[in-house]
Amino acid sequence: MKYRLIAATSVLLAACQPAQDDTAATQDAAPAAEPALSIERAFASPDLAGARPRSLTFSPDGSRVTFLRAKEEDASVLDLWAMDIDGGEPYRLVDARVLAPEEQELSEAARQLRERARISESGIVSYDWDSQGEAILVPLDGDVFRVDVESGEARRLMETPQYETDARISPQGNFVSFVRDQNLYLIDLETGEETALTTQGGGLVSWGMAEFVAQEELDRRTGYWWSPDERYLAIARVDESPVDNIERMEIATDGSAAVVDQRYPRAGTDNAIVELFILDRETGERRQVELAGTDDIYLARVNWASDSGTAYIQVLSRMQNELTILAADPATGEARDWLVETTDVWINLTNDFRALADGTVIWTSEDTPGGYRHIQHRAADGSLIAQVTAGDWLVNEVDAVDTENGVVYFTGWTETPLERHVYSVPLDGSADPVQITQGEGRWSATFASDAATFIGTYDDSDTPAQTALYSVDGERIRWIEENAVVEGHPYFDYAADHIVPQFGTLTAADGTTLYYQLYLPADFDPDRQYPAVQYLYGGPHSQQVHRGWQGVRPQLFAQRGYVYFTIDNRGAWNRGREFESHIQRRMGSVEVEDQLVGLDYLKSLDFVDADRVGIWGWSYGGYMTLMTTLQAPGAFAAGVSGAPVTDWTLYDTAYTERYMDHPDANFEGYQSSSVFAHLDNYETPLLLIHGMADDNVIFANSVRLYSEMQERRYPFEMMTYPGQRHGVRGEARQVHLWHTIFDYFDRKLKDGE
Repeated sequence: MKYRLIAATSVLLAACQPAQDDTAATQDAAPAAEPALSIERAFASPDLAGARPRSLTFSPDGSRVTFLRAKEEDASVLDLWAMDIDGGEPYRLVDARVLAPEEQELSEAARQLRERARISESGIVSYDWDSQGEAILVPLDGDVFRVDVESGEARRLMETPQYETDARISPQGNFVSFVRDQNLYLIDLETGEETALTTQGGGLVSWGMAEFVAQEELDRRTGYWWSPDERYLAIARVDESPVDNIERMEIATDGSAAVVDQRYPRAGTDNAIVELFILDRETGERRQVELAGTDDIYLARVNWASDSGTAYIQVLSRMQNELTILAADPATGEARDWLVETTDVWINLTNDFRALADGTVIWTSEDTPGGYRHIQHRAADGSLIAQVTAGDWLVNEVDAVDTENGVVYFTGWTETPLERHVYSVPLDGSADPVQITQGEGRWSATFASDAATFIGTYDDSDTPAQTALYSVDGERIRWIEENAVVEGHPYFDYAADHIVPQFGTLTAADGTTLYYQLYLPADFDPDRQYPAVQYLYGGPHSQQVHRGWQGVRPQLFAQRGYVYFTIDNRGAWNRGREFESHIQRRMGSVEVEDQLVGLDYLKSLDFVDADRVGIWGWSYGGYMTLMTTLQAPGAFAAGVSGAPVTDWTLYDTAYTERYMDHPDANFEGYQSSSVFAHLDNYETPLLLIHGMADDNVIFANSVRLYSEMQERRYPFEMMTYPGQRHGVRGEARQVHLWHTIFDYFDRKLKDGE
């Protein structure tokens, strides 16, 4: 589970905040002026955040930077753009609407892949360079195009009624591989010949695909992996026959209804059986790798040694407290333990495994004091060569390794969890990291293959995302997208009305420091009292309080006369595994305690009307809205809960058991974490929202709640979205959603002003 409410437009946060004073509060001031930013404009095109390149990468020869960018006239459609390193303006390399004037409807498999990857746009949503830098593979319209970079000519590699997914160019550029009808295929780019590498897929068995929980909860969305020399492919075989079939009703936008059979493994039930085979492309032989002594495991990651002589396979135990990295011989399939990590909490997966040319490996681990993720350099046999980083802060991800100069580049948080920077550190760990980026916001980086330059994207509380090419010492070489809010920028006419949040800390009951952010209303007058809304997510793997680009929602609330407040409770992300572990086996407990610490602070402010405070959240935040209002009846004046889990026995195995253990081993924990265990305390009025085709937090979560509340004769309001899954997508529906939310809060928190 991750945060999914799709807010397609981000906006600039600017303007200084007036200082708080002790003047007596009053409610007699004139009503606020009409908001500068309408809900309609917030979700219309062009995107108010300006041009935001995404999926940035260097061409293999280092001569270009390529990226995806939304069309100015339709922010939901992406094109492929490029910029030459030597100079010149960015230019459109591939126009999605030229290749596919009317993009065909997605297949169910493609729709699920995009939902799992949180891709809400259409057009070109992914691409893949060949190793020579001559061509780019573009999946589009259900088929795959090979685009010649110099001429711009696009060749459609196949034209079939089936929908091809997970298409990639092989490491040396000789083949294109893809999945069709649950089997893995490849096309020889020289001859054009198509070959089925597997043929047994169909029904409940698939080859080369990731199962539901791998996509949704393990951040693995592929089921096959090429060796660097193109001789071998590691291929996952998935058998979903043990998984419970959930019949759920999907109500479509045209009013039609269909019963959808979904293999959905709820907590405590059987997962799919996942096996791994290594195919020798030259001989056609296929060898199975023994992953564990049981089928009840998760295949987490597969990586290859640079010489293709070893496949490194990460296997996670069912309870996710043990990670085993196997080293497998592709010629025989035989595997040995390379590294085993265990914990009494859980293992957080990353993509930081980097096999170096000398046979050694860069790896990151939370097996440290406090559970802070840090970089390790390990030998070919798995033994530790050097602890590269250490301390009470954590590494976000490894971005590059310069073996020639013995330097590792990474992003992380060394001074505060509110800012993320790019750092360099000696590979031997002989010195502390050096911060190479500036500012008080958040950076992401993509390095060139020689680690001599990087593409850096920066944003902060009052700066939209800016992207440039940088040298490794942090000096800007040239802009890729400056995105300055000047005349002509989509947000220029609104920038003067933007609000910057105030940041601070509070203390949890056990003494833990908690970070918060606070937006004051656009018409702020210290002599008035304002309604307030507390936004929360509350769950693991999410951080809401930071000095980065915060998006449209806070601005919409602030401009409509609300104080808008967020606090990250224990269990949130980027504070180390020990901080996260407070929720272990008891979700919906300490998170509620910490949110109420935030509420007490909010109500203590002279300019906040303590009787007019609302709360809202989506997904885990929707669950937390329910749990917080039910465990503190009457503390809030109103709540909005979007797409909530209501009973963790309804949610999937990989997520739920990671934090809650198996239901048989934690019966009381599951009982107390259920919304239904607290319904006797219902007092705070609620608006409940859910997509009627949600395949993640299935609609049954809300349906059961509706039924129980109706049985108890509890009054509540609800809004459902036909055809929508876990996120509400599309301009029209987002506008409707936000009018619904604001109408509700205005009625509950503002009527009588």
